[in-house]
Amino acid sequence: MTARTHVLLWADSTATYVEAIKDAGLAGRVVVDTLPRKEKPTAEQMARTEALMSYGAPPGLLPAMPKLRWAQSMTAGVEGWMALPDLPENLLLTCARGTHEESMPENILGALFYVAKPYAAAAENQKQAKWVHSVAQPLTGKTLGILGLGAISKGVARLAVALGMRVIGTKRRPEPVANVAEVLAPERTPEVLARADFLLLLLPATAETDNFINTERLAMMKSTAWLLNFGRGHVIKDDDLVAAIQGHRIAGAVLDVFRQEPLPADHPFWTTPGIIVLPHIGGPHPQRDRIVARLFVENLGRFLDGKPLQEVVDRKAGY
Repeated sequence: MTARTHVLLWADSTATYVEAIKDAGLAGRVVVDTLPRKEKPTAEQMARTEALMSYGAPPGLLPAMPKLRWAQSMTAGVEGWMALPDLPENLLLTCARGTHEESMPENILGALFYVAKPYAAAAENQKQAKWVHSVAQPLTGKTLGILGLGAISKGVARLAVALGMRVIGTKRRPEPVANVAEVLAPERTPEVLARADFLLLLLPATAETDNFINTERLAMMKSTAWLLNFGRGHVIKDDDLVAAIQGHRIAGAVLDVFRQEPLPADHPFWTTPGIIVLPHIGGPHPQRDRIVARLFVENLGRFLDGKPLQEVVDRKAGY
């Protein structure tokens, strides 16, 4: 009888993943250990684990797992993994890229409506029984610029084009993207900044993107433009954004991700007029475990069969 592969599911809610393994017909080929995130794997578990699914790992753990050949991150971002000083060179790392496609495009669209339409102001006026006439700004005919065209942007572009918007953006390897009128190389970012009425950040967290949106690049934007960040908090230089909005150099910003989460109570983002703080609602989905489990079991089957895995992390690129 062929030896079964030992898999460690290191997460707080694992029932969906265990069930997905059974439904995929893989239960007979693996031995599954489950472990809450607050607990550390035992010496025995570390010695036998060949495949790991988790949100991350502390320094010192992965090198202590001699049989580990593959790790599946439960998130799309892998900056925590990449920051490990002892991430094994031969470890195959995959991420949950693409698992936000059911929720994030809708939430980004919601942000566009929030800043263009007077619903929030009307709700506040209603508390005082105040009738204040206002005119909603149209999205039709406006340009949505996206920095970091990837899996999420496809859904965003489809919805934006349906509203009559024009979508342009940058991609590390420029190639046609459905519903995107112009796909430009990263070197042409200034063109996107200058033309966008709404600038959406979907950039990964890498050394190259840290503090990417700074005073210099904010100055390239229209004074009427809005900045939307649903990618990574490290992409924005916080003080520069606050200064740009206070100085009316851009209209405002909707921020869903931050350098530190929860956002500290004394951070100026909370009190700067024109900045809307969202508590990282862009990606979560009521059935997110089901969506990630779909990717995980697909990769598990490929791993067991010796086939190439999906959503492999490019360590050189950092995502």
